[in-house]
Amino acid sequence: MVKAIVRDELFLGQKSEPATKADAAVIEDLIDTLKANAEHCVGMAANMIGVKKRIIVFSVGIGIVPMVNPVIKKRLKPYETEEGCLSLTGVRKTTRYETIEVEYEDQNFRKQKQMFQGWTAQIIQHEVDHLEGIII
Repeated sequence: MVKAIVRDELFLGQKSEPATKADAAVIEDLIDTLKANAEHCVGMAANMIGVKKRIIVFSVGIGIVPMVNPVIKKRLKPYETEEGCLSLTGVRKTTRYETIEVEYEDQNFRKQKQMFQGWTAQIIQHEVDHLEGIII
């Protein structure tokens, strides 16, 4: 179900809690909401739709990838950039990393570990910041 986008910085500034199989419906809501906002958005965290759980989704090509309980384990090659966010107005400067390694659970709650680079890595870092309550 498409959900409203949360813009309350006090809410967005709170850390998210680990997700469980009981939160599976949140994944579908995030996917639906990302699709509905695809013109302006390439990734979403659950707190952006009012759910403080560690779930993100992001676009890769024509697909959408969900990650449950993602943790960035390695960060390589820092760089400075500016990012916008559907939940916030304007753009903000931030430091990102060209290559990251992420441990997470997939949509079926199976453990995964994968390296990401470039634009995809940047999207994941932005969404994981949301889970940590970091507002850039």
